[in-house]
Amino acid sequence: MRRQGENAYTNGLPMMTRRTFLAALAAPTRPNVVVILTDDQGYGDLGSYGAADAQTPYLDRLAKSGIRFTNWHANSPVCSPSRASVLTGKYPQRTGIAQVLNSKPTFDVVGLKAGEVCLAKELKQAGYRTAAVGKWHLGSAPASRPLAQGFDEFFGFYSGWVDYYSQRYYTLGGNPGASGPPPQNIFHDFWEGTKEIFPEPEYQTELLGRRAVEFVRRQAAGQPFFLYLTFGAPHYPMMAPKKYVDRFPAAMDRDRRLHLAMIAAIDDQVGALVGELKKKGVLNDTIVYFQSDNGATEETRADHEGRPYRGGSNGVLRGWKGSLFEGGHRVPTLLAYPGKLKGRVEDGTGLGMDLLPTVLGLAGLAVPKGVDGVNLAAALRQESAWPERTVYWEYDKQRAVRRGPWKLVVDPRPSLLGPNEKLTWLSNLREDPAESRNYAASHPDVLAELSQALAAWRW
Repeated sequence: MRRQGENAYTNGLPMMTRRTFLAALAAPTRPNVVVILTDDQGYGDLGSYGAADAQTPYLDRLAKSGIRFTNWHANSPVCSPSRASVLTGKYPQRTGIAQVLNSKPTFDVVGLKAGEVCLAKELKQAGYRTAAVGKWHLGSAPASRPLAQGFDEFFGFYSGWVDYYSQRYYTLGGNPGASGPPPQNIFHDFWEGTKEIFPEPEYQTELLGRRAVEFVRRQAAGQPFFLYLTFGAPHYPMMAPKKYVDRFPAAMDRDRRLHLAMIAAIDDQVGALVGELKKKGVLNDTIVYFQSDNGATEETRADHEGRPYRGGSNGVLRGWKGSLFEGGHRVPTLLAYPGKLKGRVEDGTGLGMDLLPTVLGLAGLAVPKGVDGVNLAAALRQESAWPERTVYWEYDKQRAVRRGPWKLVVDPRPSLLGPNEKLTWLSNLREDPAESRNYAASHPDVLAELSQALAAWRW
């Protein structure tokens, strides 16, 4: 006699197989999740954000079909803290990664702690297959590595950057103003799982893109997956194959031309990845999220003549990487979920730390306790209003707070190159997104309110 719940498809199978099959039928369908991060790509470095000189057709298509955020922010104006927030859903100060992590040949740099909340862990517990491809920069000590933080696979590098062909990290000089002898570190850094590998010289962006496509291709039907694809570009060292450089006029500024060529290479890989999702028939069941880790930089090491770099663009926004003015942390961000979310432009305030709770919310999974990010799933589905909130930043003796259109920055610096200025700068971002006017004197009530909030902020 057939047990209740059995049918012609399960009858006759071993009991454990039948139970597994029935459990799979009863389980809710989970969306696949693809998170793509770029490095030092500014607000003015994408066609859909007004960069008329950029060639980013695939990302622009993603922006048109999905949600393009005009008011989305990294949690830090530099990479390690920003990336920590994306994966943990917390302010970087609460992850212990408030500064850029060192890159060391001993591979013992402590970053994410054992037991830390991580999006990969949460999804893996829900049955996802997880992979990290590309730049990690969240610690190279064993407990901090991707395989210890919930990823089944890792293909990439631990350091802040590596050469685009040799996969070697090298620091041949110190930071401007640093005391003591300059470091002289040169070491290879590229891994598959725990094994150091030496790929044939290939352009890194293409190497990572192909691995991402291959990961998606080999996933079994019905197996939800999480792909964390983190390009090193367009971070220094500035390199791109001729085929990408030749897409831009020879008369273009040399640094801008190379910068955009590196982004064009990223765009091609995003196109290939989305194409593979479509080919497998899972595009409508996949959340695709794209974000830069911070604003464009003006570091002299990126310029071909050692000047303040102007290859990247933050559009009208003030400040560069390392600054708590908008140019340092307001970043191009896209989210597409074709089967569930309607495409539109969204001006509500969001931060990288909102990704973890929002993805879990869209997947119908519980959000772990202790995260700082907000679950925006209902707002993205337009089932509720965009939440009003107060958000904070701190980096390198700078502090900032935002509430509605008002933003207060204390002791700002213009970039990684500039010194901190003894300023208390109050902006109205609705009226003046370029932060060119200081409203502190004309709005003492707002200044007092935000100053009190900033003084009370603790982590």
